[in-house]
Amino acid sequence: MIAGGFAAFVNWLIRFPLSTFLPFDVAVAIAYVIGMMIGFTLYSRWVFPPTSIPLAGQITRFIAVNAAGAAVVVTAAPALASLVANGGVPLSIALAIGHAAAIALGAIVNYFGHKLITFAVATA
Repeated sequence: MIAGGFAAFVNWLIRFPLSTFLPFDVAVAIAYVIGMMIGFTLYSRWVFPPTSIPLAGQITRFIAVNAAGAAVVVTAAPALASLVANGGVPLSIALAIGHAAAIALGAIVNYFGHKLITFAVATA
């Protein structure tokens, strides 16, 4: 939980400076990739048990699982931000809330994908 939370926090936090010169959806996507790299390192070392799956296979599976998570985050963030903004919340706060909520949704997809696919313990 701490490793994933840290990767998600970095993802959320790095989007703010990226948004100063990139459109929101592009900043969300780039922040996601940065968080993903941190997540792989932390998950593979401290969250999931060692696996016999070779590193290249783990990375390939990690990217595939994260593609699903990224689709959730990149799609949900603008939609959720718009919902919050329509409630009268200032846009900058709505974007932050929408992005955070989308990261939470993506984290659920990613956790189960990594548990079942990326770092699965191979059975004989």
